[in-house]
Amino acid sequence: MNGVMPWRRNLQPFAWPLYQAYSRLSRGATLGVRGLVVDGEGRVLLVEHTYMAGWFLPGGGVERRETVEHALAREMQEEAGVRVLGRPQLLGVHANHRVFRGDHVVFFRIDAWEPCEPAHHQGEILQCAWFAPAALPEGVTDATRRRIDEVFHGAPVSPHW
Repeated sequence: MNGVMPWRRNLQPFAWPLYQAYSRLSRGATLGVRGLVVDGEGRVLLVEHTYMAGWFLPGGGVERRETVEHALAREMQEEAGVRVLGRPQLLGVHANHRVFRGDHVVFFRIDAWEPCEPAHHQGEILQCAWFAPAALPEGVTDATRRRIDEVFHGAPVSPHW
């Protein structure tokens, strides 16, 4: 997939403002979840989307009538083929106002998990891969790098995503 620009990324600059306007009208605040999935070798799982450039921690939006833990488990299975076992560790709640005013991200660490078939990510995920925290790929997002630095390298925890 290297060198190939998914067509969805070309639409993102046009679709994103429409999505934000819709979200603002349909809800006053938005809530998302992200999970730091750690394997037995201490590596972290990152995903690359078809509609946005960069490597991200897997996650997504919390739907109506859904707890944050249920949303996290759903998103991990849909995006990354990870079935969460037990309760994940809550690491923080971060304001994501740079991206969308009123947005917050609940951040969890997942050490107890098993692989499973991705539920259905509807063409959202280009690829998933494991990386050592000290050797993240080119293109990892700033927020993803900050969270990993906070967890693995003792960086101060920011209230902002």
